[in-house]
Amino acid sequence: MILSRYERMIAKRYLLPGKGEGFIFLVASISLVAVMLGVAALVIVMSVMNGFRAELFEKSVGLNGHAVVQGYGGRLPDWREVLAQARATPGVTSATPLIEQPLMSTYEGRVEGVLARGMRVEDIRGNPVIAGNVLSGRLAELTPGSGNVALGARLAEALGARVGSEISLISPQGPATPFGTVPRVVSYRVAAIFEVGIWDYDSLFVVMPIEDAQTLLFLGDAVQMVELDTVDPDRVGEILQPLASRVEGRAAITDWRQMNSTLFDALQVERVAMFTILSIIVLVAVFNILSSLIMLVRAKTRDIAILRTMGATRGGLVKIFMTVGVTIGVLGIAAGLVLGQIFLFFRQSVVNAVQAVTGQNLWDPSIRFLTELPARTDPVEVIGIAGMALLMSVLATLYPAFKAANTDPVQVLRYE
Repeated sequence: MILSRYERMIAKRYLLPGKGEGFIFLVASISLVAVMLGVAALVIVMSVMNGFRAELFEKSVGLNGHAVVQGYGGRLPDWREVLAQARATPGVTSATPLIEQPLMSTYEGRVEGVLARGMRVEDIRGNPVIAGNVLSGRLAELTPGSGNVALGARLAEALGARVGSEISLISPQGPATPFGTVPRVVSYRVAAIFEVGIWDYDSLFVVMPIEDAQTLLFLGDAVQMVELDTVDPDRVGEILQPLASRVEGRAAITDWRQMNSTLFDALQVERVAMFTILSIIVLVAVFNILSSLIMLVRAKTRDIAILRTMGATRGGLVKIFMTVGVTIGVLGIAAGLVLGQIFLFFRQSVVNAVQAVTGQNLWDPSIRFLTELPARTDPVEVIGIAGMALLMSVLATLYPAFKAANTDPVQVLRYE
């Protein structure tokens, strides 16, 4: 929309408060602030929801892979064959033998439920989710037969254990006696403590060499599952279809969507719901722009009539009032994008400040899954939010702009 020199001058004049037009300027300012808050809220919420999904996906997949081949009855005796078949499957980038078993742990009278996880030593040290988040101790001390384990940080806190502590793991699969099965109790030394950032993992995981897990659970040379990574997690079912037919009857393949379906489906539903609800804020702001322009047109009826008698075209008047409304919208959108990015940059400080003022724990990791408020801004979504707000602003200017253009100068100036 190209404006002539006089149209730009008049549009600029109408954007600034004139004598007796303070109320119109106040309404226009409120409209700008409302657009800013609506756009900022959308950017913040969508970025936080994206951050939740990305963090949960990266850390869950980093520990559990894109899929697992799980043996029936909790045993996979021919895991080496399955491992070779998986690695030969096109699209599979890695295959890792794994043991996971719920057990009990005790330390100095404290008892906690744990998830014992047996991995090969090279896989433990090469896993970025574990190796990249060690808080104390050394993963290098986890060697077969050493009796050393690594604990999640929240589990260590719950037990009161630290590096060097001796914890006991209790397995119900103990030796058989004339009086029944006796639970097996084995002591292990804490060699390292790690913090993944997902509460469920940090409060449950006990990581040990796979050979020690086999000994503890009387598995012999068997494992429980083989963890798989693929080139594209969104196509994991298609990629693993050939492998599923090969292991049919011996094992079942479960991908990350099935393992975390409830959580990710809930996030998706909440994401759509929050976007829809917060879009109403922008819609309300747009109605404010509409009302301020209607009042401006009413206040400038005499000016419009004079402009028409001086040769101003209907199209020129439409452009003038559309420019006024769109300018308010654009300024609000720009301010909202800046405010949203500032809030996201200081998001954790804001949460901490609100918690300090209210005395309430707003971010309980046991409920929120993650230890810190995540955020990941998607540029495409930001452009979409800005485009939606701009489109609404443009539509809001149409009625008052055409109302101004249809002003009859004869009727207005008859008694002047």
